[in-house]
Amino acid sequence: MNQQNILKSIEEASKIFGKTWPLYSFVTSNPLSGYEKLPFKVALRHAKKLLNARVFPEATLYRQAWEKGEIAKENILYLLKQNGLTNTPEFYLRQLESQVPTEKKNSFHSLDRIMVKWLSAFMDEGLAEWDMPGKEKGFYDAWRSLALYDDELVILKNTDIPKTSSEALAHVLKDYIKDDYIEILVCHLAALPGWTGYIKHRSESNSLWQQKYPINIKDYLAVRLYVAQQLKIQILPQNDELKKNGSIELLQYLWLKAWETSWQDQLIHNLEKESKEIKNIQPIVKSPDAQMVFCIDTRSELIRRHVETKGNYETFGYAGFFGIAMDYKDLNNGLSRKSCPPIVSSSYQVSEIPQEKKIEKVLAYKKKNEIFKFGEFFLSRMKNMLPSAFGYVEGSGFFYGLSILARTLVPGYFYKFKIKNTPSFERICEPKINRLTVDDSNYGIPLDEKVAIVKSAFELTGWKYFSPLVLFIGHGSHSANNPFGSSLDCGACAASPGRHNARMLAKLANLSEVRKALLNQYKIIIPYTTVFVGAEHNTTTDKIEIFDAEVPNSHQKLLFQIKSDLFKAQKTATQDRLGVEKNSISKAQQKANNWGETRPEWGLAKNAGFIIGPRELTKNVNLYSRCFLHSYDWEMDTEGTALESILQGPMVVTQWINNHYYFSTVDNENFGGGTKITHNITGKFGVVQGNGGDLKMGLPLQSIRQTDNEMYHQPLRLTVLVQAPLDRVQKILLQNEHLKTLLDNEWIYLLVMEPLKQNVVMRYENGMEWIPTKEKRFDKNKYSSEIELITLDGNLV
Repeated sequence: MNQQNILKSIEEASKIFGKTWPLYSFVTSNPLSGYEKLPFKVALRHAKKLLNARVFPEATLYRQAWEKGEIAKENILYLLKQNGLTNTPEFYLRQLESQVPTEKKNSFHSLDRIMVKWLSAFMDEGLAEWDMPGKEKGFYDAWRSLALYDDELVILKNTDIPKTSSEALAHVLKDYIKDDYIEILVCHLAALPGWTGYIKHRSESNSLWQQKYPINIKDYLAVRLYVAQQLKIQILPQNDELKKNGSIELLQYLWLKAWETSWQDQLIHNLEKESKEIKNIQPIVKSPDAQMVFCIDTRSELIRRHVETKGNYETFGYAGFFGIAMDYKDLNNGLSRKSCPPIVSSSYQVSEIPQEKKIEKVLAYKKKNEIFKFGEFFLSRMKNMLPSAFGYVEGSGFFYGLSILARTLVPGYFYKFKIKNTPSFERICEPKINRLTVDDSNYGIPLDEKVAIVKSAFELTGWKYFSPLVLFIGHGSHSANNPFGSSLDCGACAASPGRHNARMLAKLANLSEVRKALLNQYKIIIPYTTVFVGAEHNTTTDKIEIFDAEVPNSHQKLLFQIKSDLFKAQKTATQDRLGVEKNSISKAQQKANNWGETRPEWGLAKNAGFIIGPRELTKNVNLYSRCFLHSYDWEMDTEGTALESILQGPMVVTQWINNHYYFSTVDNENFGGGTKITHNITGKFGVVQGNGGDLKMGLPLQSIRQTDNEMYHQPLRLTVLVQAPLDRVQKILLQNEHLKTLLDNEWIYLLVMEPLKQNVVMRYENGMEWIPTKEKRFDKNKYSSEIELITLDGNLV
């Protein structure tokens, strides 16, 4: 048996599956990331077969969009006609609605149940009081030493089991030919894709839990296949794939395409109208009282609109990790967590040190925190230890009952009480940045790296001048009793709040040596009167908290006015978002602290676009929180390096987010999180439905649906619109094959607003073709060949 063939097959099989992120760092990502080198439609065909999943929106969603006018009649008619379908849209929509979904029987049900039991025990991250013995030896060895105690496996002694995972795989696969390996392995990895994804995450991230208790895909497959053999379960099931209905798949694709292009048409219309109005208005040069940099997150679009109407303020959009590839070490618990995009390797660690003359206050804060942590530990032990559990529950039940009653009846009051009485170390500490690879005793990083971080922020956003106060505003969320709470925090910060990155960038930009270097080396002039401040936007309540401990007296009056205006913006933003006129802030606070609230906020639901351009392009357009907004000035970026960085980084991350929402919507059971009502947390890292089953890898139903049947998120692929010269964009795509592949395979759309040609919008087509959006967008010959691809049974390319 060739071990090399087995290892190579495992590597190839595991590439297909995306990662499942833990609840404490729930990053949205494309569950079909392993298929991104294939055309979108082909990838969906694979996923449908492999996971028995829905891959297009169900007919009821098309019906809702059609009746709301979100799918333009001329768009669907044109697509139908180009594909030889001559009946009415209503006729074809009824055809989709007449389809009855058929379920595929799970031939691995008993095997899955056994594997979930073992995986839950081994991968537990502190929830269980009693640990599985031998975990430090790794998954395969730990299982091997305990397998004989599992009555379902009928193993008499552990010496009957192969000593290593390699030997176990060789033993099971010896009767199969090499060509069957990948099919067998993919089939078994696909049986529990959520658990497969989390094993991948632990292996690749090499977390502290992974270092202590290692598990990998190879060991998992070895246990699974050996158990299957013991239970006499057919390792390679017969191919009983459901018969394909090519015409239905074609209709599903055409309705999706019509829906997407209808949304694009409306976006283009609004932006072209705005660009014409800007051209006709003579600009009035008036320095803003303050400038505020928000994350590109879609929720920032709403708060930026409201902030800009409350005073002479200028806002920018920038990825919420603020260009600092860092891990953040929490002062409260000493734990370090990633606070930059998952696709970026962390270079720095940011921690907290006392501000000048506040060492005693920091020591007092740490002492109080230690007492609080001991109290939590003590209560946890009392609840979980067998000798005290029953007596503790009986004795403390009354007080817990009062707490639950208050959180149910007056959650808003409890929220305000908690916020008021929770001490904040940001007012007595300042962030410290070190290289991740050096010891804490080595303070700081070289000046050139500090300068590069600050310079990058100004270059990528197209900064021209500086107001007296500049706020870098990260974002985080607040919700109660919400396992998926981290999914509402900053995706650019790996599902952590962005406040620490914002404070760190402000600290660096305030350093006199950094400003001097920016002036001498890059001619970037920052007035000595400009002060940079970190802040955070709470996306559940729309409150913006300013960390102003180091703002000088000279700026206090302006700071007071900004705080007053931000409170007004919070009021109107919550009115707009929640659809209420009175007590909107209180309503938002209630949702934030209500332990029974299934939708504390909508997160990035409805995301559909990513706009890269100056704020003037979108400032007077209500985008209804559907677009990521990244500031960019093509005239300042003469070499295109800033635009290339935006396309390589933020655009790829937003595509992940968009696909995560798409697949969670089209099949919430397979790709999403299912309903919150029956969620159970396992191992502190994941959620299962009911008492077991696969680990949920996507968003819960309540995050993407208005009701069980009514749509909220519209499952559309991401449309990217860039205002920049077309030749500059083409050059970047030719230099970055992976970006071109995403476009050619239709994972995203790209529109370019050409500023040198009256802002005409050009649409990217496969093979570096560009078509003006005012022309017909579909080529008959191209799409007739795609019909063959869709309807050709068995040919998955």
